[in-house]
Order: sequence, then structure tokens, then C-alpha cells
Amino acid sequence: MVAAAREGTPADAILGVVPREVVEPATLEEAAEVLAACARDARAVAFVGGGTDLELGAPPRRLDVLLRTVRLRRLVEYAPADQIAVVEAGVPLAELQRQLSPHRQRLALDPPLAERATVGGIVAANAWGPRRHRFGAGRDLVVGMTFVRADGAVAKGGGKVVKNVAGFDVPRLLVGSLGTLALIGTVTFRLHPLPEADRTVLVPRLDAEGLRAFVVALKEVQLEPVAAVALLEGDALRLALRFEGFPPGVDEQLRRLFALCERLGRQAEPLEDDDARAFWTRHDHVRSRGGLRAKISFPPARLVDGLRAALRPLLGSLRGAAAVLYPTLGAAFAAGEPDDPDAAARAVEQARAALAPIPGALILCAAPAAVRARVDPWGPPPAGLSLMRSVKEQLDPEARLAPGRFVGGI
Repeated sequence: MVAAAREGTPADAILGVVPREVVEPATLEEAAEVLAACARDARAVAFVGGGTDLELGAPPRRLDVLLRTVRLRRLVEYAPADQIAVVEAGVPLAELQRQLSPHRQRLALDPPLAERATVGGIVAANAWGPRRHRFGAGRDLVVGMTFVRADGAVAKGGGKVVKNVAGFDVPRLLVGSLGTLALIGTVTFRLHPLPEADRTVLVPRLDAEGLRAFVVALKEVQLEPVAAVALLEGDALRLALRFEGFPPGVDEQLRRLFALCERLGRQAEPLEDDDARAFWTRHDHVRSRGGLRAKISFPPARLVDGLRAALRPLLGSLRGAAAVLYPTLGAAFAAGEPDDPDAAARAVEQARAALAPIPGALILCAAPAAVRARVDPWGPPPAGLSLMRSVKEQLDPEARLAPGRFVGGI
């Protein structure tokens, strides 16, 4: 291998599986040579960026080589006038934002742990944050990619219509694939302007029905926050609405929000900058800390059912439990410490059973080995599993890329 290899250590493990070797290529060409060598020797390989989502998915069935993207961190191309940037996979999100900010631009992705999370890892895990409400998730912001196939061949895809393998739009398939289909080398992103004004308003003391009713009312009066997040700690639900843009537009949105709250008999608390930062920091902590973290999804119209039938019982099995809800997206993240693995596993299965008819789902984003031994982190396989396996066979016919990490053992 051109890139120097070292022996794997427990610090390099993916869910307890220690790689035999670790490589850190400095260029995409070196990464391609590494994968070509792995193909010749039939070695299993997995990819790691900042490691913020390594607990998502199942342990790899085998792991010969771990390829770290830490040295692939160039801003390859940046066209401020076109609001487009081409970025190597190992660039941390916060570093990219700092490079874009002098031009008053940003990548409108905001998952937690931005100083560590790399753009390749964010795309591979389909990670997202509160601004998904306005800007969408990674799939909505990715224009194209350069990627390295399992055999070491470098390919490109993106633009309006580019199909690379058996008619598949590969860049879209790589979003959320956890490195099981190819190595993401560079990502071409669509950018957005930095806002001139940024205000957060808190609506406290909501119950499930009140939260759902308030979200419906927001849509009816056509308010357009960039984020709508409810923080659940104990019995208290606090909804935070974030507005960004030009100052006159933000002021108008706030005026209409205060009028809506007055009409509904709800309190509205505009947060000063420090208090707003504290709220969004707390949001990130709930999303990124805790021995057990789970993502729950459900139709937005069934928010009350999702909270009562699945979220609260799951939180009841965890110490120090908390959750964040995205009521307009139909998603929630629960976190806490599972002192009793059996009780936590039962709560996960009960939540999945309650969500199934809604319909909804629960995925474990992190869990101790004792809980993982009792429940599948992905839950029941989706209806499209056979198609997913077909894509895997096309792109990785020898099943050497992160084998077993994805849904259904893919």
C-alpha cells in the first residue's frame, strides 16, 4: 500500500472490532490504491472520519483495514458566486464553515459535534440538525460526489442526471450508506448565505396535544422558522423556534409569532444571544451524549401517538433521560443511561411494536453491548431490503466494505 499502515489498536475499534491495520491516505489517489490493494488481497475495509457516528449500525463482521480520512481535508474548489463548494471527505464541518464565512456563506447542515464531524462522515451517516426543517438533510444539499469503488476505481456522479452503476444514481445512494457501498472522496455541496439576523423564541410548558396544535397553527399562519425543536426533560416540553434572514423579515416573523401566541394563550419568550446559545448547546448535548441514544420516526400528524406510545416509555427505562423532538419532521431523539440492559431492551422492543401501526420506526444510534446483544439496532428490515441488497451486490460484490454494518446485515 502506498499510504503507510500501522497496527490497529482498541482506540481504532468499531463497536469492539479492532482492525488489523490502519491507513491514513493523504490524497484520493492514495485512497484508491489502498482499496485496490484490499481488493487484490480480499481484505475487508471500513472508513472513519471524525468518528461521531461510529455507534450507529452493527459491528462489522470482519475488519482487516481501517481507512481514516483525517488527511483528506482540502477545500478543492469554491465558487462563491455560484454558491458551490467541492470538499474532501475528511474536512470537519466547523472548519468548512470557517472557510466559507468570509464570503458570508455556509453549508446549511448543523448536526452536533461540528468540530469533529467530517463532511464525508456526515453524508455517510445522513446526519442532520435543527435546520433540516428549512434546508433539508444532506441528500438535499449534495450536488455531486467523487467516490472510490470497492475495486479501487475512482468514479464521479452528480449534477442533473448521472447514473454510474446499473442505472443507479450512486451519489444519492451513498448518503446514509455508512460506508458499505464506496468511499466518499469529495462532496460537492450547494451553499446558502449566512443570515444577517438570528433570533430564537421559546414557547414553554407544552404538552403533546399543545405541541401538535401549535405546530398546526404555525403552518396555518405561514410562519417560516429555520428550526422548530422541542426539548423534553422530565414532564416539561419546551418548543424553540429559530428565525434567520434579513432583520426586517425576522422582525416581521417575530411580530406574527407573538400575535399567534397571544391568540392561543401561549407564552413566548424571546431569548437573548447567550440564552439562545445555551438552548442549542443543550439540544446538541441530548443528541450526542448518553449510553443509549435512539432515533424515533413517525408521521408528523401522529406526533401525540409517537410521544405517548414510544418515546415516553423508552425514556422511562433510562436514567437521566431527555429527548429532542422535531415536530414538523416527525422525528425524535431520546438519550439516557440504561442501568438495566433487559429493561432497556424490552422498552426498545415495546416502542417498536407501538410505532409499527402508526407507522413509525426506532433505530439505535448508540447502545451498550449488553443492549445490542438483546435487540437489533436497526429493528425489523424495511420493505426495500431486497433492492438494497441488489445495490450492495452491484457496488461491492465481494461484500468487503464495512460488511454487516448496515440494515439486514448488509
